[in-house]
Amino acid sequence: MHNINELKSLLSEAKKIVITTHHKPDGDAMGSSLGLYHFLLSLGHQVHLVTPSDYPYFLHWLPGNSEVIDFQIQADKSMQLVTEADLIFCTDFNALSRIGALGELVRQSAAKKVMIDHHLEPEGFEDFTFWDVRACAAAELVYRLIVTLGYGHHIDKDIATCLYTGIMTDSGSFRFPSTSAEVHRIIADLIDKGANNSRIHELIYDTNTENRLKFLGHVLSQKMVIMTEINTAYIYIDQEELKKYQIVTGDTEGIVNYALSINGIRFAILVVDRGEARKLSFRSKGEFPANEVAKKYFEGGGHRNAAGGISFLSLSETVAKIKSILPEFEEMLKQ
Repeated sequence: MHNINELKSLLSEAKKIVITTHHKPDGDAMGSSLGLYHFLLSLGHQVHLVTPSDYPYFLHWLPGNSEVIDFQIQADKSMQLVTEADLIFCTDFNALSRIGALGELVRQSAAKKVMIDHHLEPEGFEDFTFWDVRACAAAELVYRLIVTLGYGHHIDKDIATCLYTGIMTDSGSFRFPSTSAEVHRIIADLIDKGANNSRIHELIYDTNTENRLKFLGHVLSQKMVIMTEINTAYIYIDQEELKKYQIVTGDTEGIVNYALSINGIRFAILVVDRGEARKLSFRSKGEFPANEVAKKYFEGGGHRNAAGGISFLSLSETVAKIKSILPEFEEMLKQ
């Protein structure tokens, strides 16, 4: 951030601040946002965290969760807070379309906007940019921002817990290529400041419901297609299956990684029929550009090895489209 001193000056006096993050927030979105929330509170600001939608139950234990405002439930209050804000922090996204109806409210707000993100191709709506595609998580960037502002001593147990959660989840428990030596140094500092690493891991990954485990078994045994000839696997899930297993927000998260974990598979796709649209998750290994597939054919994008997209075709038509485009990438997938 080239204008860090200007932002520090703005933060030197009490402000009305709104933090928001992307639709259906994941561990990094909520971890980075809540970590930032606690930090800004420690500086004496009036801070509210507004999410554009609900988020997974396994994140509800995070410190500050009870103060989160869901735009879909409290639209009037959210609109008032955005309208009256002096500063709006946008974490883990870089295009206002990622926050749905909340996006236009943020765009029209007179507040200064601060974007903290690590995804490709930012839209450019912000006044302050803290952006690095090499960062493994937005939570890493929040940590770096706090330290760069000169407030590293403000990181307490709650902030450390939130930021650890964001980094852990978005780095695949520290196994993705973006997990640098510096990330491990940050993690060590967060543990020193109170983050209980084993407890956080348990709360995120060991809270499955019986329905989710039965759903997972069904999906992996019945709905996964493996195309060994091009090192690709895809999973498709329809609405009836979501209803049968009483699937809630967060229950499909991570399923695509099971397909990618198969020996030899370099590209994995998850398609979930959400009724109004089909949501797609793309994961890849090595140099294969999952984000380019998402961008070119499914109105999406993201990181090279982790991306998302959407389809307004039927589930069967979406699967057919996937199969029709894969030959285009066959040589790359066979490398």
